[in-house]
Amino acid sequence: MSADRRFSRRRLLRNTLSVAAAGAVAPAVFISCDGAGTSPSGQAGRVAVNDQITIGIIGCGRRNGQLAIGKGGQGDRPANTRIVAVADFNIRRADAWAKHYKAKPFQDYRALLDRKEVDVVVYATPEHWHYLPCIHACQAGKDVYGEQPLSHTIREGRVMAQAVRKYNRVFQTGEQQRSHPKTRKAAELILNGRIGKIQKIIAYNYPSPYESNLPGQPVPESLDWDRWCGPNEVVPFNTDVYLSRIPYEPEPTFPPLQSEKYAVGPGWMSFRPYSGGELANWGCHGLSIIQWVLQMDNSGPVEVWVDPAEKMEPVYYDRPELRDRGDAACSRSIINYRYANGVVLTLSSNDPRLGGGAMFIGDKGKITTFRGGYECDPKGLDEEPLPHDAIRLYKSDNHMQNFYDCVVSRKDPIMNVESGHRVATLCHLGNIARWLGRPLKWDPEKEIFPGDDEANKFVDPPKRKGFELPEKV
Repeated sequence: MSADRRFSRRRLLRNTLSVAAAGAVAPAVFISCDGAGTSPSGQAGRVAVNDQITIGIIGCGRRNGQLAIGKGGQGDRPANTRIVAVADFNIRRADAWAKHYKAKPFQDYRALLDRKEVDVVVYATPEHWHYLPCIHACQAGKDVYGEQPLSHTIREGRVMAQAVRKYNRVFQTGEQQRSHPKTRKAAELILNGRIGKIQKIIAYNYPSPYESNLPGQPVPESLDWDRWCGPNEVVPFNTDVYLSRIPYEPEPTFPPLQSEKYAVGPGWMSFRPYSGGELANWGCHGLSIIQWVLQMDNSGPVEVWVDPAEKMEPVYYDRPELRDRGDAACSRSIINYRYANGVVLTLSSNDPRLGGGAMFIGDKGKITTFRGGYECDPKGLDEEPLPHDAIRLYKSDNHMQNFYDCVVSRKDPIMNVESGHRVATLCHLGNIARWLGRPLKWDPEKEIFPGDDEANKFVDPPKRKGFELPEKV
């Protein structure tokens, strides 16, 4: 194996410790209604307006396959961008991508970050592998487009946000719902009082993650399975854990591993050690709109509880041939959040349209947002144009283009790191409430459960040696 492909635990520890040794973090920055403003640095990056932006890809799987060719609801990848390096723990995947894009392949993503020709990093990895690529990319001076949800734990998200601000990087979270013009219009209607005072918000009841208990299979020679497991205990390899969703639909350009063709099961997106389940996976899109409407991008709820008030018993997935997923068992309880202003958000709907939106109920009507549109009740709430002095939100009609524009301008993108962190925190709070089965108080400023040692253990769970999270940046 070449030096570029070796994964050094010593270097991982060195990089992580250097983050911990860094100084204080700048506060989050609000962006004006038309997207004007600057990142905390207030400085231009090294990419000029007419320059080509070079990309390093981390994670050569299904989702990055969509992002690389401009699909998946993000908008086309701009013509002035070029993929120059790719990294994946499965070097076979990295080699295939490298051949296609005429780029350099790496099995160690930090070797990719060492490349001076890489301007930005786009990562689409399992959730438990979001925090270190983000932190290390910031240290390396790269701007970052990171897939959603932002983090796998609340503490990870906070340290990621600190790293972005400390190193003055542009960061876009891949929650593209805010970049849809109809979603923005619906949000502005609500903010400007078309439904009156918000009484309640209802969103989709997504399941929490469940446990995998699958038999071991031979590890593909091309895959560094130990590193894939990352901060978690190393378990026997199984295709149904390794792949994101089963049955697997490979990106059209690159063939899957032979074993991937026959996999049947939920994939890592449903398993607790690697994901927050569909609540974090899909739920973050609708929750992002809720946070936006409530103007809570720098805060969150103060209480969370579940109905019925009982612990979610562990659900194990061990017979993939039955296709018996644990979704139903992990979404029986309804999650409720209360904000300081009294608004209650309830995840109780089974209407699939609410998967990317929510129902906002006011004292004068309601507006329901969903992926790509909205509905008013009564009809006609949106017919009269908003006045010239109306509250306006950040305007972006192309999520990925917005990111690359901000790489040049050094402005914050529409779904910046703090916004992404607050949305991911909602997902984590809901899962924790289900796991504990009792009402919880939450301090959105200190990001702790006040006086609740049991609940606070979930804020920053322990990690395997060599993958620790720094205390601060």
